[in-house]
Amino acid sequence: MLKIGTITLKHGIVLGPMAGVTDLPYRMLCKEMGCELLYTEMVSAKAIYYKNKNTKPLLEVNEKEHPIALQLFGSDPKLMAEMAKQLEQEPYDIFDVNMGCPVPKVVNNGEGSALMKNPKLAGEILSELVKAVQKPVTVKFRKGFTEQIGDAVEFAKVAEQSGVSAIAVHGRTREQYYSGKADWDVIRRVKEAVSIPVIGNGDIVTAVDAKRMLDETGCDGIMIARAARGNPWIFREITEYLEKGTVPKRPSWEEVVQMILRHGRMQMEFSGEYMGIRQMRKHVAWYTAGMPHSAAIRRASNEVESLDQLEAILRNEKW
Repeated sequence: MLKIGTITLKHGIVLGPMAGVTDLPYRMLCKEMGCELLYTEMVSAKAIYYKNKNTKPLLEVNEKEHPIALQLFGSDPKLMAEMAKQLEQEPYDIFDVNMGCPVPKVVNNGEGSALMKNPKLAGEILSELVKAVQKPVTVKFRKGFTEQIGDAVEFAKVAEQSGVSAIAVHGRTREQYYSGKADWDVIRRVKEAVSIPVIGNGDIVTAVDAKRMLDETGCDGIMIARAARGNPWIFREITEYLEKGTVPKRPSWEEVVQMILRHGRMQMEFSGEYMGIRQMRKHVAWYTAGMPHSAAIRRASNEVESLDQLEAILRNEKW
């Protein structure tokens, strides 16, 4: 069980925030499949302040998504707190702070995982946010900035002292990005060092991995990110495995096709036909990865201009 403020999750199964992936349509599909807590894509506090038009779809949520966390990033404590306060009446259940993003343009601004090099500033940001809003504040960070800089255990203690309600730890350094093996031992050490809930993240690819993460680290919840791309079924599988010890069969080709087409319809409704079908191209590659003819399907779907064209490709008898 995972408790964040007044929110209680039976198994603590969480969808990790991913830029360009966890938009509203995809979150809805993951929710239907059993995900218990959703996160928006990360949103810049500065962009909200300057009313950047590109942030509007990032801030949009559906009433069926609850509980949902809005993930903010930035490095100015006052601005972060002001923007959270400004959005407190909006339908978010949690404010999460990104202190783990490894992307250069974020890091070079002193934001995301760069804050692991400056725990004092990180603590100020979290403290200001906690004081500014009534809703729970959480934070996501990494094992460190490098192996030598930014120790997750000490960083977790700073976060706890700042008043956050829960933390999520990705078992890789910023230097690693997403390569190599995630260090689950650091998640265990963080869990032992703090009394607030800890969500473990990194290398959870199957339902068996999810159970192993919980058992090996003692963490309170598990966050699935890249393994959920093109695979909303992972949440159903984890739920069944945790409850019954059995893993459901992987979806059939027909189930995959139906999911892609449903996702496509939702994406086009959310983003408009022109953008929606183009956004689906990467999703099709993820949905079909590792399947027979996936390279041919990916090549063909990269040319599609409509949902009918996409359906024709997916139902091609050659596959």
